[in-house]
Amino acid sequence: MHILAAMEETFPDLGQLDDAELKDLIESLTEEEQEISYRRRVLHGKIDILRAELVNRLRQKRERGDSLISGDDVRQLTEILAGKTQSAGERKKDTS
Repeated sequence: MHILAAMEETFPDLGQLDDAELKDLIESLTEEEQEISYRRRVLHGKIDILRAELVNRLRQKRERGDSLISGDDVRQLTEILAGKTQSAGERKKDTS
């Protein structure tokens, strides 16, 4: 991972690396890409599960005759349309 840290600061002068160093760099970056790809797939799976749960809850609300849109939903939509929303990072800061 130390090669990656160096690459984030500056990309190495490829002309200065020998074949073994190039292969090591390729291997290191390939491993990192695989780790990131795995993490991304896990996150997508979690998002899919959460969306399915939300859909199920909305379906149950509709079946009970409850309103599917709350006042809070309307407020959030109004803020989104007015461009007054906070980013996810800002919302986390407000709640911590």
